[in-house]
Amino acid sequence: MEILRCENLTKTYGADQNIVTALDQVNLTVQRGEFLAIMGASGSGKSTLLHMLGGVDRPTSGTIFIEEQNIAELKEEQLAIFRRRKVGLIYQFYNLIPTLNVKKNILLPLLLDGKKPDQALFEEITHTLGLTERLNHLPNQLSGGQQQRVAIARSLIYRPAIILADEPTGNLDRRNTEETVELLKLSNKKFNQTVLLITHNEKIALEADRVLVIEDGRIVSDEAVRQ
Repeated sequence: MEILRCENLTKTYGADQNIVTALDQVNLTVQRGEFLAIMGASGSGKSTLLHMLGGVDRPTSGTIFIEEQNIAELKEEQLAIFRRRKVGLIYQFYNLIPTLNVKKNILLPLLLDGKKPDQALFEEITHTLGLTERLNHLPNQLSGGQQQRVAIARSLIYRPAIILADEPTGNLDRRNTEETVELLKLSNKKFNQTVLLITHNEKIALEADRVLVIEDGRIVSDEAVRQ
């Protein structure tokens, strides 16, 4: 079942002689439960694509459908709510709130919405990610790998439509990089999460179901991975 579709997605910056095309008529579909890796050199447009799909930035033209909702048409307040409820974002720098403990950082999307947490889901996620003994710790009391686990847990807590991971291993050593990729795969399989992962590392990309390559704002390759 299709969960994400973008049609003729274009993003430009500047005007007249100074116009820069970051995305150029991109068409893409993603199925529910798919694990997709997006590769490309610096400046290729891969992070711009992720920001468009996550509602962090708006396209110049084109459409983005997530669960049949065209997010390109949403007003700012509607988009913020949609992003919080339907998109799990994982960044290279974790983006944890330093004054909140692990438990509150994980539950933050729900707390912002005034929603009551699903305690069973919370316990399953924190146990699966090995965070049960760290719930009262502050982010600065955790290792980089542990902080990224918290970010992954936070992305899962609302049962989002898609998880978007932007170079999530960029600040991690080899061991924590491998662990983070395994946790994303686990999230994909155990929780049936649709995951879109941006990486410049081909070895990491080949852990996905499908690898998409972007050059100069266009998709130049889109292939399934043989597992």
